Amino acid sequence: MSNDAVIIYTDGACSGNPGPGGWGALLTHKERSKELCGGEKETTNNRMELMAAIQALNSLKKSSIVELHTDSTYVKDGITKWMTNWKRNGWKTAAKKPVKNKDLWLMLDEAIGHHDIAWKWVKGHAGNPGNEKADQLANAGMETFKK
Repeated sequence: MSNDAVIIYTDGACSGNPGPGGWGALLTHKERSKELCGGEKETTNNRMELMAAIQALNSLKKSSIVELHTDSTYVKDGITKWMTNWKRNGWKTAAKKPVKNKDLWLMLDEAIGHHDIAWKWVKGHAGNPGNEKADQLANAGMETFKK
């Protein structure tokens, strides 16, 4: 990965599944960093994991080289293994069922088109500082909806 890469850590959180949820992202580039978070009143953890990646990528002001770290195998495998076939099959799974969260997958597909992205899986809650910060941000985003 280039020294000029934007390093992104993303995470989603949900209290109940479905329930109030939040997403968080930590972006770093050279000496600068940016923290993003948000949430929804009624959502799922997978939707928040996707939203974290979408919001992080959409926050970039220009086409970038990106190293995106996620602790969600759903997001990583969806984007690197499954999406090509979903698109070819009219957004149906191998079992011919509609793809869940299609609206967000379409948004993510649009967001990735502007960047050169290396997708990295990181074990959650294992002490990785970037992942831990993204988790804190996701929980902060969720807290605003837990009333």
